Amino acid sequence: MNGTTTLETPRSVLVDANSGKKPLTVDRLRDWEYLERCLHRLICAWGRFFPDWNDKVTVHRHVWEQAEAVQRLRDRLVEFPGRESNLDQPVSPRLEAFANTVLDAPTHDDAVDGIYQVFCNALVDSYTAYCTSAHPVHDAPTLSVLMEVAHAKENMRLWLRDYRRRHPHTIDNGYLATIQNAIQQCDGLSSAIALEKGQTPAAPAGVNSPFRLPLYPARPAGTHPKPDFKVHIEANFETDLEARRLFWCVGYAYEMNLAMDQLRWLYDGHFMPWAFTRDISRHLWDESRHGDSGYSRLLDFGIGLDEIGFPSYDGDETYADRTPLRPASTASDERSIPAAIAADPITPNGLYERVFAIGMIAETGHFQVKREAYDDFKAAGDLESAEMMLFDIIDEQTHVQYAHCWLPVLAEHANVDNTDYRQRAANERESRRAAAEQRQAETKRLSRDESSNTYRLYDRLLTRMRDQKPLDLEAIDPSPRSALPM
Repeated sequence: MNGTTTLETPRSVLVDANSGKKPLTVDRLRDWEYLERCLHRLICAWGRFFPDWNDKVTVHRHVWEQAEAVQRLRDRLVEFPGRESNLDQPVSPRLEAFANTVLDAPTHDDAVDGIYQVFCNALVDSYTAYCTSAHPVHDAPTLSVLMEVAHAKENMRLWLRDYRRRHPHTIDNGYLATIQNAIQQCDGLSSAIALEKGQTPAAPAGVNSPFRLPLYPARPAGTHPKPDFKVHIEANFETDLEARRLFWCVGYAYEMNLAMDQLRWLYDGHFMPWAFTRDISRHLWDESRHGDSGYSRLLDFGIGLDEIGFPSYDGDETYADRTPLRPASTASDERSIPAAIAADPITPNGLYERVFAIGMIAETGHFQVKREAYDDFKAAGDLESAEMMLFDIIDEQTHVQYAHCWLPVLAEHANVDNTDYRQRAANERESRRAAAEQRQAETKRLSRDESSNTYRLYDRLLTRMRDQKPLDLEAIDPSPRSALPM
């Protein structure tokens, strides 16, 4: 993709007798932008099936990178005559059929190859053909955008190569043939595909498919919940900086749960504007980074998830290597568990409540204790833990703004009254604070029972962190800090 023509590839002229003031490039960009959005949705659809921690981290980054790829194409589209009216135009249902064919994989591993190899290769081949035939000067901005977007696919290819070394697999021949046929039905993505008279325009990938996301995401092997040592953290949170350091490392690691749930937000929120999808894609990547940030800090202290566990937010403890989208009797992956746990789509009301709970309750409610932790870690000489806190605070300020921006729009789709959402949030935070205060009063009566597995785990973790990076406790104000707000 060097943006130059060759003797073997004759140059294509991007205007014809009917093109008016818009070059044929606009129609190509329209189709590519739809397909890149489909790729974003395919990654979200199958992302909850990855069990390994590092693969989760990578796939969540892919969600954000794909959102940026879509945005780059949209930015280019509005540079042509018509401006914003060039966006979100109807496209051929043949493109939807192609995307849904890739989505409907027989197993998770087939889906990985279908998405990251076949689908991505088809897009890159289409970009390459365009870049070698279009005028390298006249349409240089489009060529530049396509090369940027293709570069992101190269990063995906390199990840797939590593993934296949760890998880060898050969794509199902029937599935591959079906995808290849769907590509041919799209003229090999060699030109724009006209929406024919009377055709129903393409819907987002998956909307017209029976595919369902798993209700519970796959989780790393060996990370079943361990004794709930967090009760001892709560008992000492206000007065013990070492307990607070353990809390934040563990708490951030467990934020990976939110990123896994936000894959459902994105997939089921197809009725929302593109800007919402882009914002939530960034929010998801941030939460995944927070999870990896907390876990990486735990690893600094020699603490792994196999020791502390990785419990879910919703209480499910189904730990499967792979989760199929259909009953086990029809799935070839022997590691699968039945698809009876497939999730129903999140309703507009359900999506409203999720955005409200995270942005207006959880994130807004924790700013004070996070800022206190940042100041204390910095004063006590643990600058890496302080750094962890600071970047989270910066990210979460943006996430709260996302909630303020999108709750009114979600409320319209959900047909709910959003008028007093700020007061409702304040009331809910106060209610949760009161419940937390009562719970923490009970935990403070816990004894330091050396025979308790829970206490021994808590004490062992604190000791290890203290030995690895002692805190200068004399450098901080010894007065109690704020209690956990919820």
